[in-house]
Amino acid sequence: MFRKLTLTASAIALSLGAFASPAMADDHAETSGPALWSLSDEDTTIYLFGTIHVLPEGETWYDERIASAFDSSEELVFEIAMDDMEGAAQAMAGLAMLPEGQTLRSLMTDENRAEYEAAMEGLGLPAGALDPVEPWAATLNLSMLPLLQAGWQPNSGVEMVLRQRGENKQRGALETMEEQVALFDTLPMDAQLELLDATVENLDRVVSSLDLMKAEWLEGDADALGEIMNAEMDDPELRERLLVNRNRNWVDWLETRLDTPGTVFVAVGAGHLAGEGSVQSLLAERGLTVERIGN
Repeated sequence: MFRKLTLTASAIALSLGAFASPAMADDHAETSGPALWSLSDEDTTIYLFGTIHVLPEGETWYDERIASAFDSSEELVFEIAMDDMEGAAQAMAGLAMLPEGQTLRSLMTDENRAEYEAAMEGLGLPAGALDPVEPWAATLNLSMLPLLQAGWQPNSGVEMVLRQRGENKQRGALETMEEQVALFDTLPMDAQLELLDATVENLDRVVSSLDLMKAEWLEGDADALGEIMNAEMDDPELRERLLVNRNRNWVDWLETRLDTPGTVFVAVGAGHLAGEGSVQSLLAERGLTVERIGN
């Protein structure tokens, strides 16, 4: 199904989170710190902030520019609702299980199984640790392990920080956990196995790739981040599924939200705000101006 897959945790960490365009104002303003944009009309302002879902503990990124936009917002919107993550994780776990009597490794070729088992051993895990789950779930788990072992933590990720700071804000979500899981769960089994194989092949560069992405994110260089994302997620069908189709849905939501007065802070994976098919470029296609907010 997918002709070439090099998707790694680095791409996932920025998409599950823009290039210049005529309708985008001053996309190359001199900035430091993660990029921040605004979409507004006469009575509504929507801030667009790209996140990294996992970060090293103690990473500093919440500057005065971001704080000003965040503090002025009455509503905080994430990709998914962040208030019942335990329940969402349980629902995800249920969908991830293989049918009884089937194991993950039984679905692999001998060659791929050997490579997978070597990767698990390299991570200090039993070869059968992920045997009960479908390949897509193994991909997500396996791709996170090098980051966790290197000190990257979901609790240090941008969403968790914003969630704590925004306890008293109205909350919203662009999609459900079930919709996000379905992006992978509805992949044909052959495609899931290809994705897992690609992840195994790229495990040794997961941390270095995300380190590079983090550096560009902290510099606010959306163009450079987009180039890296394009290289990491280089299959058009997969990019369409994980990024562009979702961006189109979110643009519908943003355009509709402009009809309701107020100030909203929307935080999504930085991959959605960088590269071809970004939220900003799709908004520009509709004649909506997105302004880059500099220091």
